[in-house]
Amino acid sequence: MTALTLSTAGAATLRADALVVGVAKGAGSKSGDLVLAPGAEAVDKAFDGKLASVLKALGAAGAEGEVTKLPAPAGLKVPVVIAAGLGSVPEKDAAYDTEALRRAAGSAARALSGSKKAGFALPIESAEDAEAIAEGALLGAYAFTAYQGGENKLAPKNKKNGNGAKLPLGEVALLGTKPRDKAFKAAAERAVAVVEEINRARDLINTPPNDLYPESFAAVATAAGKEHGIKVQVLDEKALVKGGFGGLLGVGQGSAHGPRLVKLAYTHPKAEKTLALVGKGITYDSGGISLKPAGHNETMKCDMSGAAAVFAAVVAVARLGLQVNVTGWLALAENMPSGNATRPGDVLHMYSGKTVEVLNTDAEGRLVLADALTRACEENPDAIVDVATLTGAMVLALGNRTFGIMANDDAFRTSIHEIAEEVGEASWPMPLPADLRKGMDSPTADIANMGERMGGGLVAGLFLQEFVGEDIAWAHLDIAGPAFHEGAPYGYTPKGGTGSAIRTLVKLAERTAAGDLG
Repeated sequence: MTALTLSTAGAATLRADALVVGVAKGAGSKSGDLVLAPGAEAVDKAFDGKLASVLKALGAAGAEGEVTKLPAPAGLKVPVVIAAGLGSVPEKDAAYDTEALRRAAGSAARALSGSKKAGFALPIESAEDAEAIAEGALLGAYAFTAYQGGENKLAPKNKKNGNGAKLPLGEVALLGTKPRDKAFKAAAERAVAVVEEINRARDLINTPPNDLYPESFAAVATAAGKEHGIKVQVLDEKALVKGGFGGLLGVGQGSAHGPRLVKLAYTHPKAEKTLALVGKGITYDSGGISLKPAGHNETMKCDMSGAAAVFAAVVAVARLGLQVNVTGWLALAENMPSGNATRPGDVLHMYSGKTVEVLNTDAEGRLVLADALTRACEENPDAIVDVATLTGAMVLALGNRTFGIMANDDAFRTSIHEIAEEVGEASWPMPLPADLRKGMDSPTADIANMGERMGGGLVAGLFLQEFVGEDIAWAHLDIAGPAFHEGAPYGYTPKGGTGSAIRTLVKLAERTAAGDLG
């Protein structure tokens, strides 16, 4: 991954391939003006105080996501200056929003692919600002290159990647920090740990399903557990049959790759609270017998994004050494049609003892999550959160960039929403209307896996709630929209897997460790 350093060099003396500064749109009477953000002083001086006017002449407006490149003058040690837009200038005496810093750093880092080193002289007033800039730059520099290393022996040697793509920015040097200050050191270490795990999750999401299936995903988790002191238990098909995990088995039985339930347990000797995280891990979702229509299959390798988020969050918590016990449950299966596949009309005997009539085999995520939720609740955690790319209905409701939050406790739902907003992940609290439960009544089984079409995302949440212990605070994050980005990259969000919800889960673990669990 891209390296991170807290640099003591000044903007005028740093030797690098480029220097990044911030610009913003003027407010009030200065509306329409271009404002240089703190950190750009030395660069402006090198431009004889005309940096803003030069940028404006080039069309820069300071808008969020905007990146303007220009050659550096003789007074700097870098050949290129990059002006990253921060959006509107903050009100008097207010600091720049950390998410604006995160996005600006991400946009600049993406623009610097192929470079070895860049200095980031964005406005820093605190260690939190430094952490946001580090996160944004490291996330923005991400590139998935695992399948692009082949060489065509008939073609000229390529100095970059095997297919001609530029490699990510090699090093991010943060200027304006205090390298010897404990708070700044901790901020940098946290940013690296969290982003490395987010990028690991992105790699898993982007890995093609012929290489990532339940068994291979479990192997990745096992290896990470050994590396970071996390106890890992893998239940294979025989163990799932013996344990009566009918949801996982029912979804996975149509595939040549059998299902797995993976438990990751991080414990701290001084922990007073336990947090359980459950992730949907459908490594490929064809829809099963209820086959998805043409045009809806191509991105279904991303249907394990919830499990990737849980896996990454547990490892990040372990790396940070948080004083909290965190257990991750990865419900892994591949949903395929075959002569062995579950049919619409079949009844599954779940781990909880309940029976489920399967009306649609493409509503499979809730089936694997139900088994994992029941198992997680048996250990009586203080709170449980599941994460899943669960419903297209949630995308219709909230769009591609916002995930929905449902919960059996309003205060807990509010806490998670506030945490998500704090770390820069767009989310929205959603209800669990009791009247929608009746639509899942089955004449054959205890419950059906489908209910009313309208409000389908909420129906899925109500289904999951049936498998959660009464006295355990529970929240459900439906990340179907933001988990996989098909459009052009923006800010620190790449094309493909995004690592949605990981920062929220890690911050939730930190709050729980501090005794602030809502």
